[in-house]
This record gives sequence, structure tokens and C-alpha cells, in this order.
Amino acid sequence: MANLTASENLTRNVARIEAHFSHTGDLKVLPIHWNQSQGMLVYLESLVKDELIQFQIFDRVHEADAEFVDTTVSPIEVVQSSDIVEIGKALLEGYCALLTEQDDSVQLINAAQTQWRNIIEPKGEQVTLGPHDGFVEQLNVNIFQLRNRIRHPKLKVTFLSLGKLTKTKIALVYMENLADLEVVAECERRLAEFPGEHLYSTGNIAEFLEEHPFSPFPQTMQTERPDRCESYIMDGKIAVLVEGNPTALLLPITFFAFYQSPDDYNNRWIIGTFNRIIRMISFVFAISLPAIYIAIVSFHSEVLPIGILYSVKVAITYVPFPPIMEAITMQVILELLKEAAIRLHSSIAQTIGVVGGLVIGTAIVETHLISHTMIVVIGLTAISSFVTPINEFGTSLRVLGFTTILAATLFGFFGISIMLMFIFIHLCKLEMFGMPYFSPFGPFRSKEGLGDTFVRYRKVKLPTC
Repeated sequence: MANLTASENLTRNVARIEAHFSHTGDLKVLPIHWNQSQGMLVYLESLVKDELIQFQIFDRVHEADAEFVDTTVSPIEVVQSSDIVEIGKALLEGYCALLTEQDDSVQLINAAQTQWRNIIEPKGEQVTLGPHDGFVEQLNVNIFQLRNRIRHPKLKVTFLSLGKLTKTKIALVYMENLADLEVVAECERRLAEFPGEHLYSTGNIAEFLEEHPFSPFPQTMQTERPDRCESYIMDGKIAVLVEGNPTALLLPITFFAFYQSPDDYNNRWIIGTFNRIIRMISFVFAISLPAIYIAIVSFHSEVLPIGILYSVKVAITYVPFPPIMEAITMQVILELLKEAAIRLHSSIAQTIGVVGGLVIGTAIVETHLISHTMIVVIGLTAISSFVTPINEFGTSLRVLGFTTILAATLFGFFGISIMLMFIFIHLCKLEMFGMPYFSPFGPFRSKEGLGDTFVRYRKVKLPTC
């Protein structure tokens, strides 16, 4: 079938197309007549708009005396092809195939559905100030949102098809005068080598492109916010959009990008800087706070004032488990509650939060299975991991917390120091498309955006009087 071309026999051409689609039930074959000629209109009814076929094709063709269909149905897009495979691809994109007797070329008329859901703000990336729109599942709509924001001729879009079976359409969007063209070429080369037969989501591309699959840190950023995508494109990054997925993939990305929020740039720079520093502090809390507590109660109780030490010792006196079991148990319970709240309906999810926070939390403390202090520590740790604007990065921090807990159980503060040292060494060695992940601190480069890491500096200078 891959090498078949259309012939001058109308019945044979229709049979070849039906065989190409395995005689599927939604493939419609309708007779059509015009100018004392007759033919067959073939299309997939699930992908086309019925009104467009009736009013823009049938009615115009019946009323016209033109000999060529491409002038009759204008301004609808009409192309010609004789390859059965290309005709099949066009039908899958919402085209209609017009076949005529004694003609080996097939007219392909665009009649695709143009429905999409409303553009709303992504629930996982909400902001207090700024735009409240988000990407949708239609690729062209997402590109429209970016072009509506970046009205510049250097904004370039490159289309590719991934997946041997699905042939999913993706788009690489970048500023030609700002992006590193070597990185763009390398990204296109890697995507062209995509080995899978199916491309389900943007996450498949992220997993395929990452250079260090065993690293706990995400090496690409996924976002549903057009304003976030726009800002990174204007910084020279590449956005990968996938047909049927409302998530954009941004690359190459750095560690500090995960702690930057659109709110930082919609508030005054002092407020933006304060919020960003709070997020940076939360990084240390999320990966080390339970470990610090375990190290103190197990090895270094002398660092606490006598009043606080007495309260902690009283809290853990009747707990039958060691601190590491307390921490791991509470972390697992926290993950279970989070997953349950995500999967259930929003009204039931609120009940899960109340049950988990009050009923289970109170009961587990009153039965002396977990100490009061550990409840407070795990609660602060969870809040710290939820502070990050990108949920995927917060999950990575909670995973890293288990390693620091184990190190603190074995060696106390020394183990925490060694584990943090390994984490920061890993961050400094990590690269994505040749770009250091911990840039501009690893290696230290003061001229490459140092002012927009911890501090959200003022980009607009007002004239002085």
C-alpha cells in the first residue's frame, strides 16, 4: 500500500482508500455531480465539519459550471495528490478527497473541524496578578497565543512529526535572532531520532531529550502558561508544542528557573525579590528539615536550648518507633493524601484534606505513634515543597528528602553535610544541551543573568528629573 498511486479508475481508487483505512465505519463515500461530470467525495466524518461539506463543497460544486474544483470551492484550501498514503494522511487531518473518473489525481479539500475548549487559566499554575489564559489541546491555537504576544518576524516555527504510527505533529518555537541555532539544530536532530511508535504527551519528549535520566532534578520545564512560555522564548529558549497536549516544553532550562514565577514580574521588584528569596529558603527546608530534626534528637541534642529540648524529649518518650520511621511514615501518608486529593473530585478532595489533617493527624498523635514535633516538621517540609511554582520540581525535592533523612540517621549533621555536598556537586555537573544546569553559579558567571536569580532586579529605568 505504501507504493500505491491513484489510477484513472474511480472504483479502484475508492477501494484502495477503503482498504488503506481497513474499511473503518466512519469513512464516508458520497457521490457528487457537477458540470455533467461525476465523482466520489471521501472523508472521515469524525474529523470534518458537516456544515462546511454541505455549504462550501456540495452546494458550490452543484451550482458551478467550472471545470476545475480548485476554483469552484475557493477560498477553501485545495491540493492535489496521487499517492494513496499522502491521501490517507490528508484525510486524517480533516481533508476530503474528491475522486473523478478518468483522472489519476485526487483533489484534497480542507474541511477540518475547528472546535476547541475555552482558553482558561491552568489550575496548577495560577497567579494573583497577570494574564489568566492557558494553552489548549489545539496546536494552531497555542501558536496563535504566542504570536499574539510576540509580534515579531523573527519568531520562527518549525514543524515535525513524531511517532511511527501516530505521526503526531509538534512545533519548535523560538526567536531566530536570540536562540542558539546550534542548540536548535541539535534539538531537531534528536527529535528526528525519536524511536517510539506512539507519542502520547509532552512528557514523552521530555523523557527522550533529557541527558541524565537518573537525576532527580527535571532538566526541562513543562508549563501551560503562554506568558511564561513567551518570557523564556524571549530569553533565547526553545518551546516545544505538541498537537493534542496543552503543555509546552521549555529547554534548555536552569535550576533557578523553577523558582521564578510570573508574579515576580507583575509585582514591584522588592516584593518579587522577597517572594523569590522565600522560595529559595524553602528549597533547603524541603530537602533537609526532617533530616535536621532526626540528627538533633539522635546525635546532637545539645544544640537545643534546655526548654525546647525538654519539650522534644517529652514528645518522643512514648513513641515506640525511631525518628526515621516517624519521618518516612508521615512522608508516605502525605504523598497518599496528596495523590487522593488530586485524583478525586474537587468537592471530595476538600473532605480528604479535612480527614487527613484533623482526624488522622489527631488520632496518630493521641495513640503515640507519631510525636507532635514530627507532625510540625513534616508539615513545614510539605509546605516548603509546595512553594515551588512548578509542581514537578517540588516532587523531586520530596524524593531528595528521603536521602537526607537516611544520611542524618546514620551520621547526624555530618551525614547531612555530605549529602548536601553531593547534591550541589551534582547540580554543578548537570548540563542540558551544553548549558550548565546550575548557571550562573556553577560555573560562576557574573555577567550571565546573576541579577535575576535571587534578586528580581528592575529592568525598566525611569528618567531622572
